[in-house]
Amino acid sequence: MESNKERRLRRKVRRSYTISTVSIALVLYMLGAVSYVTLSALSAASSLRENVVVSVEVADDLDESGRAIVKEAIEATGICSSVSYSGQDDKLRDEEFLRQFELDITELLDDNPLYDSYEAMLLGEYSTRDGVDMLVKAVEGLEGVVYVSVPPIEILESMHRSITHVSWAMLIFFAVLLLISILLLNNTVRLAIYTKRYLINTMKLVGATKWYIMRPLLGTALKQGFVAGIVSAILVLLTVYGVERFTPQGIAMLPYREVGIIVGAMLVMGMLITLVFSALAVNKFVNMKSNKIHLY
Repeated sequence: MESNKERRLRRKVRRSYTISTVSIALVLYMLGAVSYVTLSALSAASSLRENVVVSVEVADDLDESGRAIVKEAIEATGICSSVSYSGQDDKLRDEEFLRQFELDITELLDDNPLYDSYEAMLLGEYSTRDGVDMLVKAVEGLEGVVYVSVPPIEILESMHRSITHVSWAMLIFFAVLLLISILLLNNTVRLAIYTKRYLINTMKLVGATKWYIMRPLLGTALKQGFVAGIVSAILVLLTVYGVERFTPQGIAMLPYREVGIIVGAMLVMGMLITLVFSALAVNKFVNMKSNKIHLY
């Protein structure tokens, strides 16, 4: 029968294994959650850059061929992600457009004072002063073009500066956290192997080969990393579900494809890191002289 000492030893080993697995899972969860926040912020910044619209208003009496020339001139610049046509009657039915006016213009005026227009959405890298100027120069001299409405350049440049600063800050924060997470994982794995140093030394003394000693420990480390990765992935998915459930509508969240990449990366990272750090720690104790094991 198993002695009390052996049972206590088994419980101690299981407790140590559980604690190290939970520690790895929590570090991976923290890294995954911050990855989600960072990518969401960068995605939101990219969306802001790509939501700059230049409106090219055309005369009411401009025929179809003239309108086609204006649209082709806009598309020929190669700086627009989309070009859409907006009729004057469509604008009066657009609540977002009418919200720009403090008064209801449909009640003040009998005739529709608005012009038909082409709404050109700029690509992110061209939503700058130079990009706007390029588009204005391409269409302002064309027949039938009445007015080119552009966003305030000062606000546009201020937005770009703010987005750039926030993006760099998020990337630096993520890099620092990644470094801290790797160090924490390394220490956690090394401590788990540290508790087995006497077992490693005993196996070495009875003639076990290096690979024979390392194989079961690396297998355990791989399983531990897999379990920690699964636990952290479930926690991240629950967090994402909670965030999307209680986040107000209109705030863009990260696509599910990107969330899947984060979850997969956490699983792979958990297995890879525990395997590599365990191999390094086991190799250290295998190569250590027996009379120095107790000094470590």
